[in-house]
Amino acid sequence: MSGSLKRYRDRRDFSKTREPRGRAPKRGEGHHWVIQEHAATSHHFDFRLEVGGVLRSWAVPKGPSTDPRDKRLAVPTEDHPLDYLNFEGVIPEGEYGAGAVIVWDTGTYTNLTTDDDGEEKPMDRALADGHAAFRLDGEKISGGYALTRMGSGDDAHWLLVKMDDEEADARRNPTSTERSSVLSGKTIEDVAREADRDGEDPE
Repeated sequence: MSGSLKRYRDRRDFSKTREPRGRAPKRGEGHHWVIQEHAATSHHFDFRLEVGGVLRSWAVPKGPSTDPRDKRLAVPTEDHPLDYLNFEGVIPEGEYGAGAVIVWDTGTYTNLTTDDDGEEKPMDRALADGHAAFRLDGEKISGGYALTRMGSGDDAHWLLVKMDDEEADARRNPTSTERSSVLSGKTIEDVAREADRDGEDPE
């Protein structure tokens, strides 16, 4: 359920993982987003939008594209707490999502979704209806993007597509060429190596 952290917390042992437990979802509507590179069993990028006091989340296997011709698969995952916006580190072996995580890009967004009358449609309603358009403003990724649900149901897959605007660039491949965290400057390999050297004890 959107706006709930129960599924997130049920999947984690916070005595073992350094992931944030998260406060109760905040009221009001923020406009933050984050893309985290995640070296789990299957390497991917997690795209998270602040909606309804939590981070609505999708796993994007190939990461975001700046080419409007690319339709990137986005698999919905559980809502994450807002504290996750700044999470970097290694989720220990045996825990859900085990592997290194970095903040690949982050910033704020503007809702571009409108209803039939041309009025702004709230983001939670847009996602419930299966189509949301927004402008991302980050260090690596910027411009318009759209998320579109393919099919029905909470587990239906989505597509993340770059809009054809001034920031579109078919020549760029930022997930391959711009690999460092925008917070720490570390790569996913740096974080994993540091964890191997220092151990993974979350205390």
